Amino acid sequence: MALTEADLEEMALDLLKGLGYQVAFGPSIAPKGEREERDNYGNVTLQSRLKNALHRLNPEVDTLALSEAEKKLHHTHSTTLLGSNEAAHRLLIEGVPVESRRKDGTTQHLLAKVIDFDHPENNDFLAVNQFTVVENKIERRADIVLFINGLPVVVIELKNPADEKATIWSAYNQLQTYKAQIPSLFLFNAFLVLSDGLKARLGTISSDKQRFMRWLTMEGDVEAPKTALQSDVLIKGVCDRSRLLDIIHHFIVFEETDKGVPIKKIAGYHQFHAVNFAVKATVEASNLNGDRKIGVVWHTQGSGKSLTMVFYAGKIVLDPRMNNPTIVIITDRNDLDDQLYGTFHNCHHLLRQRPVQAETSEHLRKLLKVASGGIIFTTIQKFLPGEGSSEPLSDRRNIVVIADEAHRSQYDFIDGYARHMRDALPNASFIGFTGTPLELEDKNTRAIFGEYISIYDIQRAVQDGATVPIYYESRLAKIELPASQRPLLDAKIEEITEGEEVTRREQLKAKWAALEALVGSERRIKLIAKDIVDHYEKRQQAIEGKAMIVCMSRRICIELYDEIIKLKPEWHSEDDVKGAIKVVMTGSATDPVEWQQHIRNKERREKLAIRFKDSKDDFKLVILRDMWLTGFDVPCLHTMYIDKPMQGHGLMQTIARVNRVFRDKQGGLIVDYIGLGDQLRRAMAIYTQSGGKGETAIDQEKAVQVMMEKYEICRDLFHGYDHTSYIKADAKVQVTMLPGAQQFILAKPNGKERFVQAVVELSRAFSLAVPSDEAIRIRDEVAFFQAVKVAMVKYDGSAGVGTDINFAVRQIISGALVSDRVIDIFEAAGLKKPDISILSDEFLAEVQTLPQRNLAFELLQRLLNDEVRVQTRHNLVQARMFSDRLNEAITRYEQRATDTMDALKALIDLAKEMREARKRGDDLGLSEQELAFYDSLGTNDSAVALLGDKVLCQIAKELAAKVKEDATIDWQFKDSARANMRRDVKRLLRKYNYPPDKQDQAVKTVVEQAELMSNGLIDNESG
Repeated sequence: MALTEADLEEMALDLLKGLGYQVAFGPSIAPKGEREERDNYGNVTLQSRLKNALHRLNPEVDTLALSEAEKKLHHTHSTTLLGSNEAAHRLLIEGVPVESRRKDGTTQHLLAKVIDFDHPENNDFLAVNQFTVVENKIERRADIVLFINGLPVVVIELKNPADEKATIWSAYNQLQTYKAQIPSLFLFNAFLVLSDGLKARLGTISSDKQRFMRWLTMEGDVEAPKTALQSDVLIKGVCDRSRLLDIIHHFIVFEETDKGVPIKKIAGYHQFHAVNFAVKATVEASNLNGDRKIGVVWHTQGSGKSLTMVFYAGKIVLDPRMNNPTIVIITDRNDLDDQLYGTFHNCHHLLRQRPVQAETSEHLRKLLKVASGGIIFTTIQKFLPGEGSSEPLSDRRNIVVIADEAHRSQYDFIDGYARHMRDALPNASFIGFTGTPLELEDKNTRAIFGEYISIYDIQRAVQDGATVPIYYESRLAKIELPASQRPLLDAKIEEITEGEEVTRREQLKAKWAALEALVGSERRIKLIAKDIVDHYEKRQQAIEGKAMIVCMSRRICIELYDEIIKLKPEWHSEDDVKGAIKVVMTGSATDPVEWQQHIRNKERREKLAIRFKDSKDDFKLVILRDMWLTGFDVPCLHTMYIDKPMQGHGLMQTIARVNRVFRDKQGGLIVDYIGLGDQLRRAMAIYTQSGGKGETAIDQEKAVQVMMEKYEICRDLFHGYDHTSYIKADAKVQVTMLPGAQQFILAKPNGKERFVQAVVELSRAFSLAVPSDEAIRIRDEVAFFQAVKVAMVKYDGSAGVGTDINFAVRQIISGALVSDRVIDIFEAAGLKKPDISILSDEFLAEVQTLPQRNLAFELLQRLLNDEVRVQTRHNLVQARMFSDRLNEAITRYEQRATDTMDALKALIDLAKEMREARKRGDDLGLSEQELAFYDSLGTNDSAVALLGDKVLCQIAKELAAKVKEDATIDWQFKDSARANMRRDVKRLLRKYNYPPDKQDQAVKTVVEQAELMSNGLIDNESG
């Protein structure tokens, strides 16, 4: 027996009961239910549970003040759902401000606790299924709602795992509808859960599809077995009472954005576990016997490292064992300091304070003189000691230093600024966060921070959907230096520096300058400019997005810009709010005049950053040297062109700019003009030696190989069919050619399913392989496969969420591509899509004479399936009969038990019967609802013979009227209401002497029909 949505619901409730939740049936606690807890369907709070919790958790607050607290919880004074949710969340976390009277009559200002986060057993946890809400006369019913102290904090939407059309994404769409129509259910919502059993995702009320993520652990940070149901793993992982309270308290932020609209974010499982391990290690490292080495958190770039740091800081500042610590966050560059500071500043509510940036060394010393508390941002260079000062700035043990990108090369721990930092804060504890692994020989960094305490590598991030894979394409632009001249390069540098006392760094600088002159030669810049324009435009045809161009020097940046706009003058604008391409760099008034238009102050650069992060903005390409290469998130960035020597973690940080998740983006692409292959291999060696899994960058040739494999599968399915004429034809002719192609596929065993899957996989691979020569060569054929696939899935809804991938292919600008319009299979067959209710004999005759009979069968089958679905909502008996007949005809056709002509005739006969069935009500003088009850009663042959049509019609009319009169919200879920309905039906049947031999079956069928009718009357949409 197939698993149903109700089974999945019961399984979830059993899990929750095992986790210590009380369980209740929604209709039972609804107004007038057996265990009534709500006074009306518009009130989503379980008032008695909330009132009891407030009194239990706040014995020192008087009753009047607690009543006021209850009111304040529901009045957030925001015009948006997200704003109200943020305000309500803060009240849950911080408490409700109240004015309470003491016994002596004086008043005191207190925060009334709503949830006891320290003692889970002091709270009331309840799981309710089939929870109905009515708002603005619209009724909706959530599958499962979790309440803490009477407040709905989690909504779980389930879908039937056996129904291929009922996916987690249809659950996502349903929750979007609920948010719009019954927003009160989400006032206190912490997060949402989607599941069909096999798949399960977690997100917030502001998360888009891509940000609904898996949760892969149940206990500790060990991933659950892959054989476990994802729904079980997620429910056990996040709904465990202690973990749920921890998530609500410490792992949700409302991050402010550049546009002023906050985004609600929740930690992923890797962030949750990393932070809790880090907090435990911090307490141990900072105590009197601790070694002050907290450890290193290595989370690959793009997986939310900055936010992990925010969650860590937020939890540390509240930990009573740390006694109101001071947190010092260290970066090695001002731009990184600004970026990370911005993230912390935008999440200041979680931190319970606003962070402060140290402006100078003196300002830093002043900030660190405080007795406790504070979150201070600084670059490591500001730890230079003052003149004549050798005293530490603070000898407190509750100072935590967080180093971003904790690498020896960043901080020079032996004799550089880091030594001054240790001298200034001798008892502070140190934790490092990095997006790339520490080199094995990097013992100094480990001496400061300790060993890894959490690793989240590339493989896990890609598998979890936290990042997308990075692909690598080598397009070397040769440097104009003959082999005979190469030995002279070092000699010339030696000549330049001969007789000078120069450091190794100065020698390297001279060598860099010589190399820069070669890389930035006029001829080479022209070559790269043309290649970038051609390459980027082809990329844009496959998938819209943005690109970065990384150059060796500011001079090369500007000269490359000039060459690009010669090729594309329409991309240029001197106005910061216009133009498709910009150079982002710093400079001064002493720089050449022709550079000045590209030199902007911090405010202007920040405005450009806002433009570049906006996927809809026309600012598509940016040229830069160092800026924006670390800590700068642009999810829509899909390509990075690198023409600058790079290595180590700097290279890894740079290429990770393209690995952010965004809509249908299947991967990011690195285009190498300078020859970074060896450096990437070196980085990979360090990565794997450190225990990381997954490739840092995948050679684009692998994407091409996969694409060609999928392409051959699609071609094989069309073996024996000539589709080359389609590619050469214009769009109008192409449409008329599609039916023949569909007919050819449909004639194969499981042809449609095999073909649709093959095209989806080809589309994914194609979007990653563009603009390789192979991709350009086959793009017109890919367009043909796409067109046939689009037509096939147009009406059966089987495209699912995977259709997002096709968006990439549909953007290719090619005369052969038809995906810029939706192909209608009826139009392609030369027919108008009919309404089944007015299906004419002429139309059926036209279908019967179509030369493509498999296609004709497919067309008619879809129409009849639609009709059966419609009838199921209105006339249960009739729909079951037609459904059985339709399934029988389809089975015989698929098993080749009948030829296509006979199978088509069977469907045409069935279509005619369905058409005639629509008229039966008129002939009998019955409405649609009355006819449904007439059919329910007419299943008993003896009743028809004994009573006749006239009496059955009268009973049907009275039944319809009675149901309409008694239809109340959720009656079909209430035992007492259902019993009353059965009693009324039996009385009516006895009144007209309905034959007793089939009376029980008639009552059952009539009640089922009444349930369907009630759902229609109250505009219900249950999960």
